[in-house]
Amino acid sequence: MKLVASLKDDQYPFTGVDHVREIVRCILLDENDNVCLEYLLDDDGFGPRDYYETPGGGIKSGEDHIPALEREIEEEVGYHIEVLQELGEVKDYYNLIKRRNHNYYYLARRTKKCPQRLEPDEKVRINKIIWVPIDEAIRLYENMQNVLVGRLVKQRELPILKLAKIALQNMSK
Repeated sequence: MKLVASLKDDQYPFTGVDHVREIVRCILLDENDNVCLEYLLDDDGFGPRDYYETPGGGIKSGEDHIPALEREIEEEVGYHIEVLQELGEVKDYYNLIKRRNHNYYYLARRTKKCPQRLEPDEKVRINKIIWVPIDEAIRLYENMQNVLVGRLVKQRELPILKLAKIALQNMSK
């Protein structure tokens, strides 16, 4: 997968890396090409969270990217999906927990509704799920918090949203 960005964490002091997390995420579309965003509202060890994030999560040991993405979207959003294309990889760091992340992004479309199965921490952290046009998603990211973990999410996902917009434009031609 093409490397889109390799980012540093400038919000928390660097004290080393003791683990790497492989993560799948997607720009998830509905039938009208609206984008799914999770609105996170919480206050934890990372500080205040008041921002948007794309759905996705960690790849389990022995799991391939697409099955992991399908599982994560079923759990978090409650939909089966059709993967349309790869968007790219973003490498970043969460210094506070000594973690390097390898985020693999895909463009996908929701297909059939299924039961949502949020983890206990997700039930607390995910305030709501919204579906908005791609330009609105980009605007929300441009205007969201620019400090602490929100800044890290913003710098990771805004370039991916812009790539997704180009992909959508190419698909409509």
